[in-house]
Amino acid sequence: MRYDVVVVGSGVAGPIVARNVAKAGFSVLLVDKKPAIGTPKQCAEGINVNIFKEFEIPYDKRFINREIYGARIYSPSGYTAELRYKDVSGVILERKVFDKMLAYYAAKAGAEVLARTEVVDVLRDGDKIVGVKAKHEGEPLEIKADVIVAADGVESTVARKAGINTYAPPHEFDSAYEYEMLIEGYDPDLIHLWFGTEIAPRGYVWVFPKDEDRANVGIGINSDNEKTAKYYLDKWLKENNIPRNKILEVNVGLVPVGGFVKELVKDNVLVVGDAARQVNPVHGGGMYEAMKAATMAAKWIVEALEEENMELLKNYTREWWEREGPKMEKLLKLRRAMEKLTDEDIDVFVQLLSGTDLEKLASGNYLEVVKALMKHPKVLMSKRRLEILKALI
Repeated sequence: MRYDVVVVGSGVAGPIVARNVAKAGFSVLLVDKKPAIGTPKQCAEGINVNIFKEFEIPYDKRFINREIYGARIYSPSGYTAELRYKDVSGVILERKVFDKMLAYYAAKAGAEVLARTEVVDVLRDGDKIVGVKAKHEGEPLEIKADVIVAADGVESTVARKAGINTYAPPHEFDSAYEYEMLIEGYDPDLIHLWFGTEIAPRGYVWVFPKDEDRANVGIGINSDNEKTAKYYLDKWLKENNIPRNKILEVNVGLVPVGGFVKELVKDNVLVVGDAARQVNPVHGGGMYEAMKAATMAAKWIVEALEEENMELLKNYTREWWEREGPKMEKLLKLRRAMEKLTDEDIDVFVQLLSGTDLEKLASGNYLEVVKALMKHPKVLMSKRRLEILKALI
């Protein structure tokens, strides 16, 4: 088998690369080890509504469970802050359908797609990588390609076999555990987030509504915690008198929240999405970051193939670090500052946050919020809180 490009992994990054490169007229093969693309999901399934226009994805009700109008956050002592828009601000997806449809769009654009195809190694001719070794439905398969894209998730086999350094210490990962379950009593037009060192160390508990009485209820905590994410989630459910007898699905995942890959390209191999640690370090969301990186990578793949110059692939590393790197480094800095907050600090900050502040935070403009908080007496009277916030400026 011979292609211009082979893309390994059909989450959100892989299909976008495959679709965009295929649109440009090149031969593309998209492979995924799962027998059914999109299953199992490893995601809370929430995303900003603007992604559909930005990345030319149809707004298709087949993979949209619910439209969302904002968020409500809760402090350890029960203080709340709310951001509510008049118009739809986000959606809760059905990832099992969404991921499969992204692969479908890639196929419609001209890419070939093979599920149940696990890549086990890169294929070499001397020192040069010329493709990948795979197993399709258990049978060995060699796929030759000019360009290989590693979009195969947090434990990327392709990146490791190609010699790309994706190492990050355990503290730069979050452990996530989630139930899709029946739950009542929460406004289904909003996502809900609970913070606190005893609730979710370094992370948060979420309720993302999929129906009036059905939601993804999950948690993310630092992966090097001595207790499991499941322990903290079950504890939260018990403390809030939420029964665990109507659980429809259980999902577990490892989320990179730091350790961004420095060299995104090695020779003719590119790494994108979770494999490249392209995940927001504060809230742990990776879909939007993966889509941006995939779009960028595809652009340089097309240019390299058109010019027959693989050196142009390195521009993907340069552009990502110039455009996205500084923002991601600032968010990583914010995440590390948030790790120092006590429950009392979180109570104070949630009380001080206005809807406007939350809107700024949602858009990534946290510096204005930090400067405003630093002027408040409850912050000025605490040397430690002031030092935490000053470190962010």
